[in-house]
Order: sequence, then C-alpha cells, then structure tokens
Amino acid sequence: MAFDPTTAQVTMTLAAFAATGATPRPSGETPQQQTERIITGINAQLSDPSLATQGAWRLVWLALSEANANMAYIAQSTNGSNEFAVVARGTDADLTDILEDLDVGTVVPFPESGSPTPIAVSKGAMDAFKRVVNASSIAASPSPNATLTQALTAALNSAPPSPQPTVYLTGHSLGGCIATMLAPYLQAKTWPKQPKFAVITYAAPTAGVQSFVDYFDSVPWVIDERHNNAYDLVPHAWADLDTTADWYPSPGPQATEEVKLLIGAISKRTKGNVYVQPGTLYPMNTSYTSLAKNLVNKTTQDFLGQVAFQHANSTYLDLVGAPAVPSAPVVTDVTPTFGAPGATVTINGTGFSKDSMVDFGDFACPTRNIDSDSRITAKVPDGTGVVHVRVTNTLGTSPAVAMGQFAYGGPAPVVVSAVSPTSGKVGTLVTISGSGFADGATVHFKDKASDSVKFVSTGQITATAPGQLDDHQTVNLTVTVGKATSPTSPADEFTYTGR
Repeated sequence: MAFDPTTAQVTMTLAAFAATGATPRPSGETPQQQTERIITGINAQLSDPSLATQGAWRLVWLALSEANANMAYIAQSTNGSNEFAVVARGTDADLTDILEDLDVGTVVPFPESGSPTPIAVSKGAMDAFKRVVNASSIAASPSPNATLTQALTAALNSAPPSPQPTVYLTGHSLGGCIATMLAPYLQAKTWPKQPKFAVITYAAPTAGVQSFVDYFDSVPWVIDERHNNAYDLVPHAWADLDTTADWYPSPGPQATEEVKLLIGAISKRTKGNVYVQPGTLYPMNTSYTSLAKNLVNKTTQDFLGQVAFQHANSTYLDLVGAPAVPSAPVVTDVTPTFGAPGATVTINGTGFSKDSMVDFGDFACPTRNIDSDSRITAKVPDGTGVVHVRVTNTLGTSPAVAMGQFAYGGPAPVVVSAVSPTSGKVGTLVTISGSGFADGATVHFKDKASDSVKFVSTGQITATAPGQLDDHQTVNLTVTVGKATSPTSPADEFTYTGR
C-alpha cells in the first residue's frame, strides 16, 4: 500500500470481513459447508496486500453459531506487532427486521462482565453474546472444536513475550454491539500472557443501560472508540432512535409518515428501559456529504434505502479512508427471463469467479460456465414458478433482484428497471425500461392510469404522466401485463413538478 494504515482503517476492514459468506446458499448447505466457505473467503481477504490489513494477518479461529445467527473469528498479526483481533458479526437480516427482532423490552444481568456490582444489558444483546461465546469451531476450521476463549488462550500462549500482546475487540452493526460485551468479559479473565485490550466499534446499537456503561467506561482500555456515521440510524438504537424521524437534511430523503410510524413503533419496544451508548464517540459524515444520490425522494423506499446505504460496510470503509473489500457477486439481469428446464440462460452481473455456484430459487444449477467475471451461461434446472437467480462464491451470495427473476413456463416477469425522465409536469412523456412488457400493457403513476401508452419492445414502453390530486409528489410507476404487475422500487419513481 502507498500509505501506513490507521488503526481505524485496519479494524474496520477486519469488521467488514465478518460479512463474508453471511447468507447461506439459497439451495442449501450444511453449517460446515458454509463455515468452510466463510473461512476460504476470509483467508483470501486477509492475504490481500492491497487492503488496509496489508496481508499481515492470519485466521486462527472462526465459529458460526447455531442457525447462522452470529459469527465470530480471531485473527493474529504476522508483522511482529503481536496483535490479535476478536471480530464479531451480528444477525444477517434486513435492518428493520434486526431492530424489530432484537429484544430490548427486557433487561437481564450480565455477570460475565466481571463487574463487582450488578449491571444490566438487553436480553437480545445477551442472547447474541451467549451465542458467540458458546459457539465452537467445527473440525475443518482453525483451532478445531474450540470456543472463542479456548482459541484465544491458545493463541496468546503461543505468542512471543514481547511486545505485550494487544487484543482488539471490533465489529460492525450488531457485531459492534456484541464486541462491547465481549470486551469486559475477556478483560476480566486471566490469560497466559496478559494482553492489553482495545475496543473499536462501528455502527453499533446499544447493548445496555447506565449500569453497563458506568462499568464499561471504568475499565482501563488501551483504546476505546465508537465510530458512527452521523446519519446512520442503527447506532441511535436504542438511546435516541426517535431523533432519526427528522432525517434526512437536504437533499433528502425526508421521512414519510409511514417511516415515522415505523420508527416510533420500534422505539417503543424498549418499554421504558433507558439505553446508553458506552465509550468515546468518533462521529463521521457530520455534514452529510456521503449519501446515495439516487435515494433522495420523500418515499418510504428511498428512506429505507438511504438507511441501508448509510449503515453499509462499504460506506464505513469509505468514511475511514480504507480501500473497499472485495464484493460478493451481484446479479444485474438474466436473459431470457422465462423458459423451461434445460434452457440456456445468460446471467449478467459483477464479481463472478471460477468457484461461483448458481441457484434458481431453491434449486441448484449443476451445469454452468463462468464466461467472465461479469457473465455466466447456465442451463436451467428443474423448478416451478417465478424464482430469483442468485450466484454464490466464497465471498457471499448475490442479493435477489427484480431483473434477476426467471419464470418457469412463462410469462416473463414484469419489471421496471428505469424511467426517463425521472421528473416532470403532468403530460410529460416518460420512457420506461425493464422486462416482460407486451402490447396492451397498462401503466399507472401511483393509482392513476396513463391514457397514452405505447409499446416499443419487451424491454421498453412509453407513457404520459396523468394528473394527480397532488402534482408535487414522488410516485411509483407500475406496468401491468395481464394479471402481472411490476413490483415497486426506487428505480421506478417519478417526481411531479406541477402542471
């Protein structure tokens, strides 16, 4: 690398690695298969000299908890600095699901902290902590059949006596929340070579109430840093989640009434428990200059999309000035979008590798050819209905996308991928791109049908914008062919600018 990476750049990169292979393969894989896939992916990233970790770390332990709920790993520096990193991953789920499912309505004791006086954390955080400390590595992984503390004990025991070992506790999102609990738990133990402990978290929601914070802040950490994107909603859970309902500043998006109701409902899940963030806050992006510029309209979908962007590993890596980590595969589209088993389909996207596997819904595709890192040719496996085509490799699984659907037997899925222009007055001629279009299709701007629709091709149609009761709003544009209507997304939004 051309620069000497900072501690924040290194730890955020290690935290980002924890997302490797987080989603199980859609057609199914055993916990051991998924664990081995994660290990292969993390090893490849740890050995990459172009990243902030500079290829100077090695994996010494990794365990996936039951039902893929959490994952943690230990890495050791190989450059003579005698450093270790304990990295946690939270639940792999939609952000709103994470916030709704984490049990914060009940607080429980946290005796594992080593505090001489009782302290309390949320039951949800405690459950995640227990899953991590009780998880055992599988036989095929480093430090086979060991728990986190067993593996760290062995690693410290084999470490050189000088310099004094340093153990970093880190993680992003719920992984950061878990790290704030692992830190006092590990610090309170006796080790073969007593290390120094540092806690550096990213985007972490709160783990406990004031008693937890009082004890956490009394511990002599060598480093204690809480790095938060100022416009990331997740770290505001659960201390002051309501404040996020006033987001986002210009250029937006502003929260809709639906979003405000959602945030209010989630905030009430604390049932009166007052949560407090531990540690020293290091805010980033305070001027809101880092944003997803295509997600600024006042719609629920844009708001939630912006929330996801502000919370993403990639955004945090950019904010700390670290190189982006290699991405999991992404499917952009498939062609054709309908057919029978045995048909040949071209899958377009990014991040494809020679070890990429393809699934049509829940069915594995045994016959595929990796033409390049952006194209795969595959034979359709047996299946029924409309399914998402997804690609999995050692870095992860591609997300389900509308343009990546395949319909067994047809008709083709109806999808809107873009509109042009994205704003205009009533009567503006709008070109709609996508797939599955047919002659006779109808186009709606919100709930108003366009009275001038022209079919151009299966991938393009034009329509004029009808009048609305409010001619200064952003609406979703949908195409209906027969009984099929395109799903809504930020890609189909049109903003009215008047009459």
